[in-house]
Amino acid sequence: MRKPLIAITMGDPAGVGPEICLQLLANDAVTRLATPVIFGDARLLARCARQTGLPAPKRIVSEIEWGEVCQTLDEPAVLDVFGFDAADFQPGKVSAKTGAAAYRYIEKSIDAAKSGQVAAVATAPINKEALRAAGILHPGHTEIFAEKMEATRSCMTFFSEEMVCSLVTIHIGYQDVVPALSTERILEVIELTAAAVQKKLGRKPKLAVCGLNPHAGEHGLFGQGEEEKIIEPAIAEAKKRGHTIEGPLPPDTAFIASKRKVVDAYICMYHDQALIPLKALAFDTAVNTTLGLSVPRTSVDHGTACDIAWQGKANGGSLVEAVLLAAKMAS
Repeated sequence: MRKPLIAITMGDPAGVGPEICLQLLANDAVTRLATPVIFGDARLLARCARQTGLPAPKRIVSEIEWGEVCQTLDEPAVLDVFGFDAADFQPGKVSAKTGAAAYRYIEKSIDAAKSGQVAAVATAPINKEALRAAGILHPGHTEIFAEKMEATRSCMTFFSEEMVCSLVTIHIGYQDVVPALSTERILEVIELTAAAVQKKLGRKPKLAVCGLNPHAGEHGLFGQGEEEKIIEPAIAEAKKRGHTIEGPLPPDTAFIASKRKVVDAYICMYHDQALIPLKALAFDTAVNTTLGLSVPRTSVDHGTACDIAWQGKANGGSLVEAVLLAAKMAS
């Protein structure tokens, strides 16, 4: 049986994306399970290979060839996406040019996924400042994929051996979190998470929902009753629908080791509530996914790291894990 063809977007050219993509192409664990194709710039990857001492890509496919080649491709490759001057930019420097290029790689991968040319997509990091400089207003990958793949519902979920967590709100400021919360949205994230984790584990998962306020509101002492008015009704409805779930839990004790042993996935109210414990426990191995899409999409759990970009220092472990999970989800 043919291995799944996985599109990997190269990310922002000025960040660590190019070098972790080069590492990926030479990773035996990945190539045994999948056929990775980097959606990026072939000349830029060759330049990065020379600078970092990493192996240069062996198979380059042009956009003109892609429609035919993708049907039989069975070796690691680069899809050379046109439109970026690989010689005229500075690694490590955020710019509109690199933001626009990263967005083109994403768009091309989404087109390939929607047309059935690839079985899944994994993404290297983008720089949100570079995207904004290029006039792209989406705050991140999750929002881009959800919109362009016309998902009726979606959520950001992180998988790791240490913990699994889903986010009710994503890339918004703290003052905007409470207005974005609703019982319906929390229930949506619960159901998407339960379905994905059950598929992965082969059994019904045990879920835990975090409160919003310190001590989960302390029975109304902290906050404006968000736990009682918004979060608890979602949990009650989830229980009616047959989910094994508890909460709202005080966020400061929800992630202790003894609790993580009995919880299969957490539902978190905002970005850092989930990402601080996750990155403390599994920075190099956690995988970001977008649930609710028609095609699996995974990503690294780190940023562009422009301060170490193109120096041969980047750890590509998270991208490897992302591609391996994408391959499993695709099959």
